[in-house]
This record gives sequence, C-alpha cells and structure tokens, in this order.
Amino acid sequence: MSNPGSPPASASAHPDHEHTPLCRSCGAPTAAPTPAPWSGASDSPPPAYRPIRLPAINAPTNTAAIVLSPVPQPLPVPPAAPPHAFQVPAKRIASPDDIVRFHASLHGRHFLGFVAALSASVHGRKISDPLPSPPSPAVSALLDLISALGALVESTPPLPHTSRYGNPAFRLWHEKLADSAGGLIARITSTATSPADLAGADVELAPYLLDSFGNATRIDYGTGHETNFAAFLYCLARLGLITESDYPAIVLRVFAAYLNLMRTLQDTYQLEPAGSHGVWGLDDFHFLPFIFGAAQLIDHKYMKPKSIHNPDILENFSSEYMYLACVAYVKKIKKGPFAEHSPMLDDISGVPNWKKVNSGLLKMYKAEVLEKVPIMQHFLFGSLIKWED
Repeated sequence: MSNPGSPPASASAHPDHEHTPLCRSCGAPTAAPTPAPWSGASDSPPPAYRPIRLPAINAPTNTAAIVLSPVPQPLPVPPAAPPHAFQVPAKRIASPDDIVRFHASLHGRHFLGFVAALSASVHGRKISDPLPSPPSPAVSALLDLISALGALVESTPPLPHTSRYGNPAFRLWHEKLADSAGGLIARITSTATSPADLAGADVELAPYLLDSFGNATRIDYGTGHETNFAAFLYCLARLGLITESDYPAIVLRVFAAYLNLMRTLQDTYQLEPAGSHGVWGLDDFHFLPFIFGAAQLIDHKYMKPKSIHNPDILENFSSEYMYLACVAYVKKIKKGPFAEHSPMLDDISGVPNWKKVNSGLLKMYKAEVLEKVPIMQHFLFGSLIKWED
C-alpha cells in the first residue's frame, strides 16, 4: 500500500514527460521526442535525393535553347552551274567557332533547309503510296546502288568472333564498297542532261558515299555517317540530278531502302554505335528517319504520338511509317521497360500531335547533330559544299 504523503511514482520518476504516454512495464515514454531541426553548421547534410532514372553524362543540356529556337524551314538547293572544278572533299570543322561559321554559311543554311524540305515532301504519305511523279533516272540509279550494296552483304557473311560489337567481315564489305563506288556513282551521273559536264564528279562524291555506311576501321556507325548520306544527296541535288519533284521518292524509296540496308549491316556485322547518347538518344544509330517518319504521320486520323505504345499498331504499320519502324526496332533490340531504355522516345510520345513532334525533331537535329563538334568534325567540304573562310 503506498504512502499517502508521497508523490505519484510516475510523476517523480519522469518529471519531463508528464503528458507523454508511459510504458506499463518500465515506465519509459512510448513515443520518441521530436528531433531537433537540421542545422548546416553542426550536422552532416541530409542524403541527396537519388531519382530512379539518373541523367546520363551525355544527356542533352540545352533543352531550353532547343525549345526556343526557330523551326528549320525548307529551302531550295542552290544549283552548281558548270564548268565544275571537282575536288577531293576534306574535313574543316575542329571547334565550336567552326560550327558557328558553318551554320552562318550559305551551304550550312541550305543543307538544313534541304533536310527540312525532304521532311515536308512526305507529309501524310505512307511508304506504299503512289509517288506524285514517276521515279527519275537518278532515283532509279540510287535504288540500284543500294540494291547492289545489299547484294554485297549476301556475298560477305560475318566471320566467327567473340566480341559483342565489330565483326571484322564489315571491313571486307567496306572494301567492296570502295572498289565499286566509282562505277555506282557513274551510273547516277550518267543520267544528267549533259553527262560530260559531270566528268570526274566521283572524285568528290565518292568520299561522301563511302562515309555514309560507317567507319571500316572502328566498325561503327552513327548519326554523322547518316548525315553524310544526306550530304551525298544534297550534292546530287546541287548538280541537278535530283529535283524537288524527286523529294518524295528520295525519302519514301531511296532513304527507306538506305535505312533497311543499314539495319541489315548493323545486325549482320554488329556495328558499334558511334557517339551514341545511350538512353538519352532517340536511337543508337539514326535520327533522320524519326524526322521523316513524324512528317509522314502529320494529320493522321487515328495514330497519335502515344500510339507507339500499342504493339498492334507497331506490328501492322511499321512497314508504312519510318517512325514506327524505328520504335519497333528499338523495342526489339533493347530489353526492359521502354521508359527506362528510351526515355526520350517515351517523353516524345506525350506530345499532342505529330506536327509538334516533327518540328521539335528538326530543331533537335540541328542542335544535337549539326552543332556537335564530335560529329561534325568528320563532315566533308569540297566544291559542292564549300567551306567559307
């Protein structure tokens, strides 16, 4: 029996916790006191927030500048009048200042305008749609060129090797390309109104063509090589071999065949991605088919950018639209959740319409390809794409 004159046990044992619930067994408070606020002067900083998807080292850093930049507009290709002084093209870009000089030049502006014009020519067109005009002789010769290079793949099977990338048989294929380049280009230039005016053109055109299919030494391929193929087409347009009426055929027939050939080369010889942005790129290898493919889908009644997440749409329409074909290829070769291995494509799928996708990709192509020194340092300049000092 307790002493009536003594204070309650709980009050004397724990005078600081008069209003805190106590444990019946030991009398200790059942709730910990509120911790003191963090102080930068005396305490270590709280752990940094670590997002699930960490940004890559080479993630685009000038997103705001890309968004605010003007959309590249189609421009006519300035014709190169005879007599021509063809020359072996050379590399001229070595610094950011050179990049600025290139984009301020006539051919810097018109080359990007040429890409934009190719894109505009296929608005709302499927690959299987009839062409507005029959393929010109130059377009037919380009298709024959790509077909001939495809036949070289069949005669150059991959060699046994243990590396993930870089089957050495690609070097043999590239040697065959170099050996046949002069003859293949001659078939194209022979379609000119006056073929004699283009005598010796292969000296300048061949380096663009050879660099359009990857690097034989490193056994790699990337957007810089793809850009050289666009430069090869631009040179043909300057010589009058390609006209604006040919643009739909150039994209839907020639470039589509080029893309299929490159996929074959990538799969057959395990080409290494050259300068890939990793998860922060559209594709390990390509950029232009996304631009052209988005243009194809502009004003489509049913398919929206978010439709890329529908496997039935990819299966049924990837043969008609380059954008869908590229997404289907990415999903085939990469494993895991799409939002993790391709966050850029996943983000673009949230854009409301294809016109905005197309215009955004044109701006991104200028910023992330044509304004990058590691890519453009390999770009070639001669008499058809002149370097202006």
